[in-house]
Amino acid sequence: MKAKKHPVNPELDLVLERVVDVPRHLVWKAWTTPELMKQWFAPRPWTTPQIRLDLYPGGAFNTTMKSPEGQEYPSQGCVLEVIENERLAFTSALSEGFRPTGESFMTAIITLEDHPQGTKYTAHAVHKNKEDRKTHDDMGFMTGWGICLDQLVELVKKGI
Repeated sequence: MKAKKHPVNPELDLVLERVVDVPRHLVWKAWTTPELMKQWFAPRPWTTPQIRLDLYPGGAFNTTMKSPEGQEYPSQGCVLEVIENERLAFTSALSEGFRPTGESFMTAIITLEDHPQGTKYTAHAVHKNKEDRKTHDDMGFMTGWGICLDQLVELVKKGI
């Protein structure tokens, strides 16, 4: 199945798009293997000590990030779409089994495409309103997600 492109609404969405010099299948592996995700999913010195990822629509996408001071930030989500080596979509609006959470911060769509220099990587964060988009932007979406992508590439280059 070929992934359809999702339109970007600049008033509600944030997008990080870069070409990385590692193969697409290894970027996919780093995104879909919890033990690997733990090594790059939070910008250092933060960590992600717990990840549960069920790779099917309706599966859990649960993470716990830990600050350098030791405070933990759990997040529950739901996998929406899995197209191997191409796209992973998940949301905080739902938890495992498509159960509404009552809270919705964003839906993330990670898209991977072959590129002559490696992989074209797109992280598309979709928000329900301008306030959530602004909050995410003010939290450092571009910097934080960019650092995490750099950490993912570093991990892949070490050999996974």
